[in-house]
Amino acid sequence: MQKRLYKSRHDKKLFGVCGGVAEYFGIDSTLVRLGLVLLTLMPVGSGIILYILAAIIMNEEPRNF
Repeated sequence: MQKRLYKSRHDKKLFGVCGGVAEYFGIDSTLVRLGLVLLTLMPVGSGIILYILAAIIMNEEPRNF
């Protein structure tokens, strides 16, 4: 089975982007969220831009019936 990047359905605060990235890389979602906060605090504010783009582009995790 091919590993795919999806927005998480069960580990989400806003859109599930950080939860999905954490599941893909097999790490804790808190670490991904902290990294996003650090990127947001950078002068350019690239964390917000990256999060919004990922929320638009990434597909929702498929439901398992």
